[in-house]
Amino acid sequence: MGGTEVPRASFVFGQLEAVDGEAILSFCVDSGLSDTSPDEGLIEDLTIEDKAVEQLAEGLLSHYLPDLQRSKQALQELTQNQVVLLDTLEQEISKFKECHSMLDINALFAEAKHYHAKLVNIRKEMLMLHEKTSKLKKRALKLQQKRQKEELEREQQREKEFEREKQLTARPAKRT
Repeated sequence: MGGTEVPRASFVFGQLEAVDGEAILSFCVDSGLSDTSPDEGLIEDLTIEDKAVEQLAEGLLSHYLPDLQRSKQALQELTQNQVVLLDTLEQEISKFKECHSMLDINALFAEAKHYHAKLVNIRKEMLMLHEKTSKLKKRALKLQQKRQKEELEREQQREKEFEREKQLTARPAKRT
């Protein structure tokens, strides 16, 4: 190299690596990519350009393809994880609904227990009232019998008094 020095850089073209700008220039000249007339070696240029494009495409693919495949794999895993997560979430929602329905059932059982206790109390009260009414009926019957007996005794007493008075009243003597 003479005069100014070209900075060294590394370029990848397919499987060809150039260390500096001069190597690229020599590649272009060797492959027919020069400043010569456009008509010269047109078919050769196309085949060489096709090869260069193919090599560049292969290089580009070889550079990015592993990353893209890893990304694709990661996305597939994420999708599978999302499906599993959605299934788990649906199961948890169904458990929550079951738990909620169990709370409703528990509330119904508590309400049934409350009303059962009310019914038991009402039954006790009814039995107590039945006993009281039975006792009152017996007492009323006894009182009625007692009154009738007293009435009968009074009536008999009156009849006795009436008879006694009848016997005590003066009778005129019979004259014969």
